[in-house]
Amino acid sequence: MVHWADQLASRVAEELRARGKEVYVFNGGLSVSGLQHIGRLRGEIILGEVVRRILENQGFRVKQYITLYTQDAWKGKKQQREAFPGGEGDQYVGWPLIRVPDPHGCHDSWVEHYWEDFGPYIGEFTDGRVEAITTTEMYRGPLKGIVKEILSKREEVRQIINKYRARRPYPEGWIPFEPICAKCGRIDKTRALRIVDDEHIEYVCDNCGHRGVASIEEGKLNWRLEWASVWKALGVDFEPFGKDHAAPGGSRDSCVELSREILGYEPPAGQPYEWVAIRTQAGVSDMSSSGFAGITPREWLQVAHAEILRFLYLTTPVMRKVVVNLLDIPHYYSRYYKAMRLHHGLDREGGEAAGEAARSYELSQLGRTPGEPVPEIPYLHAALLVQVLPEENRVEEAVKRLKRSGHLPEKPEPHQLRWAETLLEKAANWVEKYAPPNLRITILEEVDSSILETLTMRDRLKGLAEALAKVDPWTEEGIKQAMIEYTKSYTPQERRQFYREFYRVFLGKDSGPRAAPLLAVMDKDAVLSRLRRL
Repeated sequence: MVHWADQLASRVAEELRARGKEVYVFNGGLSVSGLQHIGRLRGEIILGEVVRRILENQGFRVKQYITLYTQDAWKGKKQQREAFPGGEGDQYVGWPLIRVPDPHGCHDSWVEHYWEDFGPYIGEFTDGRVEAITTTEMYRGPLKGIVKEILSKREEVRQIINKYRARRPYPEGWIPFEPICAKCGRIDKTRALRIVDDEHIEYVCDNCGHRGVASIEEGKLNWRLEWASVWKALGVDFEPFGKDHAAPGGSRDSCVELSREILGYEPPAGQPYEWVAIRTQAGVSDMSSSGFAGITPREWLQVAHAEILRFLYLTTPVMRKVVVNLLDIPHYYSRYYKAMRLHHGLDREGGEAAGEAARSYELSQLGRTPGEPVPEIPYLHAALLVQVLPEENRVEEAVKRLKRSGHLPEKPEPHQLRWAETLLEKAANWVEKYAPPNLRITILEEVDSSILETLTMRDRLKGLAEALAKVDPWTEEGIKQAMIEYTKSYTPQERRQFYREFYRVFLGKDSGPRAAPLLAVMDKDAVLSRLRRL
């Protein structure tokens, strides 16, 4: 079965050939209305980048943009206003996003503040060839001539748009431009009254009553027209878009008609995509910028590699929702490693699912082609390992342990060492920020008398030392099999009590992570010594 990304790339390639250009343009669009979450990477950036790279391998030349709609009005939702202290945010409702100040005072604007945790990290999740551009810049440049063209055809524009908004049609004489009020700063309450000349429009503000004249650099087009105008201004040939725009007779259809009939521009090939949601203790909810729900690319990179998120998106068909659960980061790594083995022929599993997983892995790599496989260090192993070692020289000591356990070769290649070191750092952050309580551990320095007095299976725990002494090499699987064999004659009740006391001996509490992974990250001699001294 052909991977969905390859199917999409084939369709896009057909449409591009019909356009017959030397260099094609891919674009995505978003509004910096608040938290710039990882869900926005899926459709607007990674989807376009993956299709671009597939087509570039076929000889196409492609330029990729991400357009920031910075002239959009700041809606002043509850979560947006709460970013400001003491109700200060109320005064900025309706302002263009680019003019709203930074509520934290560390940047020149709202846009700059919330872009900081997203924009600089796009290159970490892609090949670094995605260029950001704002509509604010474009109204001073390539959109300027298009605005004039639209204003000269405003009656034709009105008739087309009214077909898509039958309940609230625009009246005759409507001018499809929204100036910024020079007095109160709002862009969502002004009405264009008269075209003064080809670069200036007279308006009245329904918020403060001010009447003035604005240049076409000081405002924006109606949003449908703006979307279609960006296509023409950038020469867009392919653009993914959110599923909310995809309904027949909906917003994208109106923009397609405006592009063809008013602007004389053949609209780009498109692909709708589903949202990304996040699962927390409160449940599952779609990530939201203005609702400040989700995590940023910067926060993702603190706990996981960029390739893992790319793989998660690529293994999920584009019109199927992705639900990110930060507790599942270890599971995401396991799936990634399995796909890596399939791609490199280290596993011989067949079938369509295996082929799709292998291709998803290949496309998730940030080089043009995947290189050597990375060390298959289980994420949970790394998360436990960093907790049993002192912070001083923790990474260096962990690398030594990984060599002894066979997770790293004795003389690792630079890329293997880099993967191991970054994984250990990310796992340490994950433990601190997101790990469930049973995976947060502290190994007791000594087993004090208060714990020893509670042990009813002291002799059996001491006997475990001899069973574990035979495990060589000291690996999770070897430990697991030894413990299964050692406890196989126990009744279920005895086994439960045995493990409760096992955790008391090492952690000082009745539960913890699975026993074999826990022991595997500890020093073998230290484990045997503790059990023998009970």
